[in-house]
Amino acid sequence: MPGLLRGVARTAVISGTATAVSNRVSRRQAGRWAQQDYGQTAAAPAPQAHSAPEPAPAAAPSMETKIAQLKELGQLKEQGVLTEAEFEAQKRRILES
Repeated sequence: MPGLLRGVARTAVISGTATAVSNRVSRRQAGRWAQQDYGQTAAAPAPQAHSAPEPAPAAAPSMETKIAQLKELGQLKEQGVLTEAEFEAQKRRILES
């Protein structure tokens, strides 16, 4: 019986550690993506009068795609990967596309 409890305890510790590390990595990656998004919008050059014509925008994502993205976003928020502000910013980006 003590061997069984030790095995269960070891499994619980390993699982908890893996979950904590995974969440930390996810939060760090989400932060990097947010910085890249912010950096791209802040560093975008102002259009010049004699610039080349811009390519046509890509087709807007379908409603099903947007719903799937919003569901995934909600799951990330529930898991603690995204803060409320990050969640709102990403939700706005999805809905405006």
